[in-house]
Amino acid sequence: MRQKLALAAALAAFALPALAQSQGEWTLGFGIANVNPKSDNGSLAGGAYPIEIGDSTRPTITFEYFIRDNLGIELLGALPFKHAIRSNGTEIGTVKHLPPVVSLQYHFDATPRFKPFVGLGVNFTGFWDAEAGGPLAGSDLRVKNSWGLAAHLGGDYWINDRAAIRADLRWIDIDSDVELNGAKIGEVEVDPLVAGIGYVMRF
Repeated sequence: MRQKLALAAALAAFALPALAQSQGEWTLGFGIANVNPKSDNGSLAGGAYPIEIGDSTRPTITFEYFIRDNLGIELLGALPFKHAIRSNGTEIGTVKHLPPVVSLQYHFDATPRFKPFVGLGVNFTGFWDAEAGGPLAGSDLRVKNSWGLAAHLGGDYWINDRAAIRADLRWIDIDSDVELNGAKIGEVEVDPLVAGIGYVMRF
């Protein structure tokens, strides 16, 4: 009896519509993502300040347009992320940033419901509202904007023909010059992993 039930469930799964993303369709996604910079983010002032950048979690939005069946161009946006900048365990500043990413990505027809995808794109990270603290309090701290590559890996589980639950992971190349009182004092290598989960709607 159990074998018959298992066989029936398997046949029912394969009988579901393919749910492939077709040329001309587009998706809109809402989620939340954690930006987790790599360890060892460089040093400032000739090595006097080894830098550690804290993580940050914010809501995100994605828009993807399919230029071919299963091949789409995606734009990632988010509310501003805010990161603590620490050196030897002491907070020496904070900074806000937005990391919009444009990616070309391919969605695979793995099963009728589960669609993994991979993508490669370009990231622009805009930094602003940097504030110095601790031993640098009172100084003019600035983190310069950055351009870099971004890789994307994830999967959609379609709960019906118009909506899916998404889990994904991005790696973004973010390397930025840091200025203190108008003089460059070093470069930080953020290079975060961005883990997200969201709800995607297809139109």
